[in-house]
Amino acid sequence: MRLFMSKPITSQLIYEVTNVSSPSFAPNGTHAVYVESKINRKTMQNESHVMLLDIRARSSETYTSGNKDSSPHFSPSGKVLAFFRPDFDGRNQIWTMATSGGEAKQLTCVPDGVTEFSWSPDSTKLAFISDVDPDRLPSNHDHKKDPQVRIARRITYRADGLGWRGSSRRHLFVVEITNHSIIQLTSGDWDDASPRWSHDGVNIAFISARKLENDISRQTEVYVIASSGGSPMEWSAGLHTVGSITWSPYSNQLAVIGTEDPEIQAYSQGYFYIINPKSFPVKLTNDNIKPAVGLPPLSSSPDIKWNDQDELLFIADNRGESFVCKTSIETKETEILVGGESQLTDISIDPTGNSAVVVRTSPHTVGELYLVGIKDKSLIPLTNLNEAYFGNHPPAQMIKKTLCREGMQIESRLLLPPDFNKTNKYPLIVDIHGGPNAAFFDNFNPLQQILATAGYLVLCVNPRGSATYGLEFVRAVLRDWGGEDFKDIMASVDMVCELPYVDSSRLGVTGYSYGGFMTSWVIGHDNRFKASVVGAPCIDLASMYGTSDIGVPFGELQWGGTRQDKLQTFIEHSPITYVDQIDTPVLLLHGESDHRCPIEQSEQFFVSLKRMGKEVEFVRFPGSSHGFLRGGHPILREEYLNRILNWFNKLL
Repeated sequence: MRLFMSKPITSQLIYEVTNVSSPSFAPNGTHAVYVESKINRKTMQNESHVMLLDIRARSSETYTSGNKDSSPHFSPSGKVLAFFRPDFDGRNQIWTMATSGGEAKQLTCVPDGVTEFSWSPDSTKLAFISDVDPDRLPSNHDHKKDPQVRIARRITYRADGLGWRGSSRRHLFVVEITNHSIIQLTSGDWDDASPRWSHDGVNIAFISARKLENDISRQTEVYVIASSGGSPMEWSAGLHTVGSITWSPYSNQLAVIGTEDPEIQAYSQGYFYIINPKSFPVKLTNDNIKPAVGLPPLSSSPDIKWNDQDELLFIADNRGESFVCKTSIETKETEILVGGESQLTDISIDPTGNSAVVVRTSPHTVGELYLVGIKDKSLIPLTNLNEAYFGNHPPAQMIKKTLCREGMQIESRLLLPPDFNKTNKYPLIVDIHGGPNAAFFDNFNPLQQILATAGYLVLCVNPRGSATYGLEFVRAVLRDWGGEDFKDIMASVDMVCELPYVDSSRLGVTGYSYGGFMTSWVIGHDNRFKASVVGAPCIDLASMYGTSDIGVPFGELQWGGTRQDKLQTFIEHSPITYVDQIDTPVLLLHGESDHRCPIEQSEQFFVSLKRMGKEVEFVRFPGSSHGFLRGGHPILREEYLNRILNWFNKLL
């Protein structure tokens, strides 16, 4: 018998749930480490702890003593654990701890911290990535007494979430575990990322962007350098971008996730290729899957295992669902092992290739750890940290709808309140994802759950341009923002509004980033919506081209060229052009430190709407980047969610 009434999911979710991330198998295969994180209400800080998981007992204990430890990785010998811990300036440094016991010790003390690291196969060294800033001032410089100007010499002089970059570049280093000595392996006017040691320890492969046009292009390449130093050699000729790499067991080839398409990046739709310095890339996979990659330095790519049977083990996505997959290098055939009806965000594969630990989220819960049996295709839960919360706060139900228009299948997810009754009428809110080459998944989305458990239907459309539906689908949005993508969304709204339980007189629409662009576009071209919430939008393509940290390399591909060459096109595809046609009340939400979609976009939109007598409210979030909804101050994240719900409650 239940002794309590179920409650809606609210913004308090931020403080109530525990998140898991960064699993790493121990070489013995019986244990793994991972990170548990949760907001401390007293300090209003996110605290993270490295946990040791006994796989067989399915029990965990705190393993390191810091409250902001992250990214743990066992050495190949299993005798040492390396992990990140921030220094006094908040920059991550590498720390190590003997697995036999004892206190952790700081290994690096580099001025700008470390973003990624990788163990050498003999466990004596670590390769890592750190900034090299030629304009760095002494640590004791008094900025109040002696303020300094900042000089930009390249287009990419700042980056969202990182701030001012100036002339800084990320480069590759190697540190000795015993004597802490460090050598710098790379230099130059480019960024390096994702170091991976060959199994024989002779070489290190890494991803870089070394072409002359790296300031205006998103092209990346794979290079291999001797672990003792020397000149890097490019291995990825023939590919346009590469997002992730792993070595063959024989240290003579690499498997990479990349693309040959000059207009699409590997994180939008990549494929596995085998590369070596003597031949052209050999493609292994097709549009049936999108192998998962990260975006260093903000997120690392999930683990990939090249086993002794010449098979690749990895996680991949298809149609908004994730799977653990196996691809034969000889036959190029891919087999789905486990997954579906969920999103997998990280994986660690044991040295034998027989098991994996994944982070799995579904519409029913935030991420938890699961054990994957590679041979028997099993999926066993290892953690259930949030059972009590979701027992008291049941999530929304989810169904899927599909329509066909202009030759493409458009899939939507429709969230229903937990106590949904088909004889009732419900208001509908349309949520639009960012990107545009992102996607809605079978996962737990806090905003959507808050709205649905408050009594709204929430429609989440994956229009053309969304990832996980193949290359043609991804490419379909290029140079057509506000075109067929808009029509896909509106056709999906029309389809859902025909359902008997949808109150089509009470419609709302919201979105963030590209979703903010599309929300603004929707209300400028359709007046059926009674309320809108526009988050961190792109409103004016012409100004965003010059103010966004990705305005040139991203904008020229997505919008069709430079501002000088395509100004009229930019104007025609900008929501601010149609501001006079907007009748829907608008709530604008934007971070003041957003370098991706700068706040001047919302400032223009607010002034234009206000000057024309439209109903609009503009809420600014101080010190918040474009990604603050994931890692910003909890009070501001809470405020963001509350204001959206209150706005829709007031108007719908």
